[in-house]
Amino acid sequence: MNKTNPTATCKRLLYISFCLLSGLSVSAQDEAPAPIAPLPTKHQVAWQQMETYAFIHFGPNTFQDREWGYGDAPLDCFNPTKLDCEQWARTLKAAGMNGVIITAKHHDGFCLWPSKYTDYCVRNTPWYASRTARAGASGGEEGMMKGDIVGELAAACKKYGLKMGVYLSPWDRHQAFYGTPLYVEYFYAQLEELMTRYGELFEVWFDGANGGDGYYGGAREQREIDRRTYYDFPRAHRMVFKHQPQAIIFSDGGPGCRWVGNEKGYAFPTNWSFLRINDVYPGYAHFEELQSGHADGDTWVASECDVSIRPGWFYHESEDDRVKTPEYLTDLYYRSVGHNGTLLLNFPVDRDGLIHPNDSMNAVAFHQRIQAELKENLLAKGATVSASDTRGNAFSTKALTDDNYDTYWATHDGITSATLTFTFKRATLVNRLALQEYIPLGQRVKAFTVEYLDGKQWQPLDVGEETTTIGYKRLLRFHTISTKAIRVSITEARGPLCLNAVGAYYAAGAEATYKADTRNYDQQKLLR
Repeated sequence: MNKTNPTATCKRLLYISFCLLSGLSVSAQDEAPAPIAPLPTKHQVAWQQMETYAFIHFGPNTFQDREWGYGDAPLDCFNPTKLDCEQWARTLKAAGMNGVIITAKHHDGFCLWPSKYTDYCVRNTPWYASRTARAGASGGEEGMMKGDIVGELAAACKKYGLKMGVYLSPWDRHQAFYGTPLYVEYFYAQLEELMTRYGELFEVWFDGANGGDGYYGGAREQREIDRRTYYDFPRAHRMVFKHQPQAIIFSDGGPGCRWVGNEKGYAFPTNWSFLRINDVYPGYAHFEELQSGHADGDTWVASECDVSIRPGWFYHESEDDRVKTPEYLTDLYYRSVGHNGTLLLNFPVDRDGLIHPNDSMNAVAFHQRIQAELKENLLAKGATVSASDTRGNAFSTKALTDDNYDTYWATHDGITSATLTFTFKRATLVNRLALQEYIPLGQRVKAFTVEYLDGKQWQPLDVGEETTTIGYKRLLRFHTISTKAIRVSITEARGPLCLNAVGAYYAAGAEATYKADTRNYDQQKLLR
């Protein structure tokens, strides 16, 4: 719902400028509400609009049946003889993914690109030798990328219209000089390779796991570092911004987006896009706070909900029959994207170098299910909308169903609570509701309620979770009701209300998934 129209806001500003230059008055109803900090950048807004994108975990762990490589895997173990990055891209596109982030280097230190700074990379594997031999004298950009998995994926993304991101582990359990100042320079040299070789990147991922036991060139010992200071992450941010200014930087504390505090794939129903930025750092111990954000945060750092389609992040043949079902993935979509986050779904590439058919089948079915459940906005089929307060014609309730991201309904200054009533032409079946705030002006809503007309009486709608924040998107599920009207009441907010979309939907046959909503989120014990 709601397609981006970058000219809408400009047109409104031009209109106001025209009035001022012409000596005409610009009333409060013509002026946009003042932004309420913290605010997202335009790149953060575009990132959140992606909603779902993929992770690829692949490396020596795949061939050694490991999750966390120790850094001692022999290079000759890596030989994905059927590797096909275009198969990955086709699969992800069919599964509704809008981008993909690849583990260019995981904790084991092995690099999926032929880095000039280490021998522990694809360049010294049997796969590379056979790959480059087959490429022969093909020449051109495609020929240059053969033997470079990051490069081959970048080319596949370009061909199939996916955005590309990279994961570079700060921790390296292979390098003998990890923990010394030399390793920091090594880390930045590799980061610059990734930032400058593969075209535009939408996200750069820095894991919070740092320091501990490892191979370390054969030392096989524990090495501890100060997670807050050792890597000089502000330097990393400057490097990313220099080469990839549009890229969102992920870590526990951002600054672009934050880990959601679990690897289960969901955020809490109350989810602020804010952090107290100086309090959080990679490896932050109080990760339970990240599931809801900081209501008093000073910086916009929205949540990314990462989860693997299997129990493990890397491929294990024993998990071929443990792929998450389309129903399970659908539930996660409502609790990630539908809880003001994004969904980062991991696909563990198998030993052949392909996404396994079980994974692709369930992921595609999940995408089709979401499309079916949220296909038709019933409010856009002639339902009438009334509001207890409207800022003016430029911010009328028409914006709630016009499918234009940059138009929004707003209330007058000082009005922080209001009611929207949607009346259908006839009794209508409904079991899904979507709400969106216009986040370029800030996240505002603190609490809201939803009611439906049952005969002549308004009844509260049981959505199985607290109705507090909205943010970029809030999706609500409930038992099917038949009603002639729905009422949404914003009861508390940080400033005048700015909603750019409301949708009501009927998902046929979806009753069986409702129970997933009724769990007590606060009682779940979520471990990293």
